[in-house]
Amino acid sequence: MKWGEEMIEDQTGKSAIVTGCNTGIGYFMARALASKGASVTMACRNSEKAESARQKILGEFPRSDISVSVLDLADLRSIEGFARRFSESGGLDILINNAGVMIPPKSRTKDGFELQFGTNHLGHFALT
Repeated sequence: MKWGEEMIEDQTGKSAIVTGCNTGIGYFMARALASKGASVTMACRNSEKAESARQKILGEFPRSDISVSVLDLADLRSIEGFARRFSESGGLDILINNAGVMIPPKSRTKDGFELQFGTNHLGHFALT
């Protein structure tokens, strides 16, 4: 059986967060959820790129409820602030932990963790 976007059920009334959705898989997940009626928060590090992706989705689905919120998964304070702001807006039905870095230059997060581990594992763990 081949899976396709058309198999996603109506998501009206559902609230979703998609991390790392400026491009690639995350972008298409945000697009698919928005097209099915979910209220989507695009949680991205770069607000300009995220807004550009948001506008592209709105161009295809002008009635979609889609917003951008800055989230840096390499910064626990950013995660805490994002979670606090989001929780004030109501509940969450769908969380897609998509963001990640792959083989970055040797560096550390703002909290002192190795960057890839801190972002891809600890950041999403803290958000969840």
